[in-house]
Amino acid sequence: MTYEGVSEMISEVGIPYAYYQFEDGSGQQPPFIAFYYEGENDVRADNINYQPVRPLTIELYTDEKDFGLEMAVESLLTANDLAFSREETFIESEKMYMVTFKTEVIING
Repeated sequence: MTYEGVSEMISEVGIPYAYYQFEDGSGQQPPFIAFYYEGENDVRADNINYQPVRPLTIELYTDEKDFGLEMAVESLLTANDLAFSREETFIESEKMYMVTFKTEVIING
């Protein structure tokens, strides 16, 4: 998958999304997704980074619990053959839910 392919995949959920965060002052209201890569987990061989592997985090933010959107993200990851873990947090100061999906993607190109 390419970096652009990851962005296109996330767009299929059908809600606003941004890499890491929306611009300051955008006033983006939930539901929305923020996604980012946490370092690297490359496959190394013969003293080179043979295959780029990027740990991908997808954060789904909603004002109310939205099982449908959560299932949409899970289905999307499954359809793209990406094993994942998920964790849920309620952000008290913002009165919103954050469901975090963690996976890894092999970057090609």
